[in-house]
Amino acid sequence: QVQLIESGGGLAQAGDSLRLSCAVSGRTADTYAMGWFRQAPGREREFVAAISLGGGLTTYADFAKGRFTISRDNYENTGYLQMNNLKPEDTATYFCATGRLIRRSESEYAFWGQGTRVTVSS
Repeated sequence: QVQLIESGGGLAQAGDSLRLSCAVSGRTADTYAMGWFRQAPGREREFVAAISLGGGLTTYADFAKGRFTISRDNYENTGYLQMNNLKPEDTATYFCATGRLIRRSESEYAFWGQGTRVTVSS
């Protein structure tokens, strides 16, 4: 089994920055790619960003481009999502997930964390 624990969420004002972390433990042999997703109240979960095992390949949702940066530290088995210039519409619960391939579809990710809440006020 693989366990993922997100942290770093909280309250922010528009324009602020937050860095989310995702600590991965357990049997990590098949957790090559890491993705971040988010779910706002009353909405479906959506893709935010994903990164390959070595970190050389990343992909972002359009709303994340230029504001969010995904990264990972494989030595520490931790992934990160740096979020800058936050907007009220970024308010959501953010989830990290791992899987074999870097993809935008949540169905491609086998293991998920419980999420960390981000609230951005205007």
